[in-house]
Amino acid sequence: MAIKDIFLPLVGEPSAVAIAAIDKCTALAGDIGAAVAAVAIEEGISVRPRVTMPADPNSATAAEAVWSVSDGRGLLKAFDAAAIRFGVRNEQRLVRAAAMDIPANIAVDPRLKDLSLVPVKADDNRSEKIVELLIFESGRPILMCPEEFAAELAVTFDDVMIAWDHTAPAARAVGDAMPFLQAAANVRVITATDKKTPAELESGAALVSHLAEHGIKATFETVMKLDGSSVGKVFEAYVTANAIDLLIMGAYRHSRLNETVWGGATKLSSDDRRAGL
Repeated sequence: MAIKDIFLPLVGEPSAVAIAAIDKCTALAGDIGAAVAAVAIEEGISVRPRVTMPADPNSATAAEAVWSVSDGRGLLKAFDAAAIRFGVRNEQRLVRAAAMDIPANIAVDPRLKDLSLVPVKADDNRSEKIVELLIFESGRPILMCPEEFAAELAVTFDDVMIAWDHTAPAARAVGDAMPFLQAAANVRVITATDKKTPAELESGAALVSHLAEHGIKATFETVMKLDGSSVGKVFEAYVTANAIDLLIMGAYRHSRLNETVWGGATKLSSDDRRAGL
């Protein structure tokens, strides 16, 4: 099934790297012909009123000064400019929320979208919470775009890697990523393992056969985990060494997600050419 509509959450400030990520996400949407629903979160904080009240306590300006601590409108302005430049159909919405409520405010909308496209800040706890919430609460796939290296990321994913372990989450990720897999020039199925087992070899070969039914020519190989390396670190090294454009992997329970995503595998998304689905 083609990707027709995308959810794009925008959080933080319109810094140079954030705008570069917005541009890249919008360019990707334009490349695949998808509409984008952009929601900017204007982060707010409650402030105890001063003893001296403004002349007009109902003034919108006064309320703005008390509430707003981030430039959500600036993010939407950057997105609007990118949408015009790349000819992307779009809708835009500004939401005000306290910092602690930001993740919960973006969990519902993407349930009716084909994909969430998420700009991710490096080493940022809020980005982690937003990604986790979208993974486990939206019911839809997400594609992460690292802000720090967004300007260098590819818009089309020619070299794609599937992190495969024959689990239900991994199978779901493959199904969700079919449009990208069918458009890729090279697809690699990779299993990280302590030792090659017949079951692992049969599973990888079976996935290659399944992809062939969808017109996708893929290869399969196993990569050894050495010296107690985490799965995330193994994938990170492989993606870096092979200049992979897109990593496709399943999401697991919280502890496994931290190990394979935030502990390693989407740190590779912070490398120069990579995105993660």
